[in-house]
Amino acid sequence: MTEGADVERAHGFANQRLVVVPRPLVREALARPITRHLVVTDAGVFPAAEDHGRHRPLGAEETIIILCVAGRGWVETTGARTEVGKAAAVVLPGGTGQAHAYGAAPGDPWTIWWCHVRGSDVAELVAEAGVGTDRPIIPLLAVDRLTAMLDEIITALEKDQSPARLVATAGMAWKLLATLAVERRAPETGTPLQQALNYLEERAHGTVRLPELAALVGVSPSHLSKLFREATGGGVLAHHTALKMARARHLLDTTDLSIAQVGREVGLQDQFYFSRQFRRLHGVSPSAYRAERKG
Repeated sequence: MTEGADVERAHGFANQRLVVVPRPLVREALARPITRHLVVTDAGVFPAAEDHGRHRPLGAEETIIILCVAGRGWVETTGARTEVGKAAAVVLPGGTGQAHAYGAAPGDPWTIWWCHVRGSDVAELVAEAGVGTDRPIIPLLAVDRLTAMLDEIITALEKDQSPARLVATAGMAWKLLATLAVERRAPETGTPLQQALNYLEERAHGTVRLPELAALVGVSPSHLSKLFREATGGGVLAHHTALKMARARHLLDTTDLSIAQVGREVGLQDQFYFSRQFRRLHGVSPSAYRAERKG
């Protein structure tokens, strides 16, 4: 089902761009080694899309990705309607059979960049982004970067839809979905998590205690630990240690400091403790890491 299906508005939008890959080419792509994992089936840009709307009682086979860069819109899934503002992505998983609808807000219609994708990797990428029919919206930080990716996809497909072009746009779309997954985990500016991350980054050379950090950002230690596990996969101290080791790698690669001096630079005064921590993370000692040929 293409973006042109179930149109509430019969005509297009001024300065719109729209590319639809012929469905026989999509079926062929889904049978080939690379594009069976992911293929872009449709893509476009609808500026100030007044009266734009779609209603699909049975959902769509394709996963639908919409970036709202201006104006406002709405999305309806599982019987609930959610407003969509500027700097937000809507991701509607394909193949669910569940009804969805979306459209532009009256009086302030959205400008959207969008694409549809299919393939065996799509469900895992969508799951990594933490979205579903019950939670389809991702607030965005890197709007310009994401629209640039979609611009590249659209420009490529406007040239042709050859197998080589579909491989190229598959890679672009994989990056787009991976970036959305990162955006879902990126903490909003000013939140306790972002404040704590900034604090740890600025003090990679020091010592931080969880209760003190939690008090500093205004949450309980248990809640801060939960926020870190959700965002980084580990705890506060594990993240701080990872920052220290990243700084240590940089010093080992770019300076002639001794191993003990590098340890002290990242706040670990005991050389042997520093070496144990480094080996635990990297699988080799600091001296062995420094001796490795890189690049």
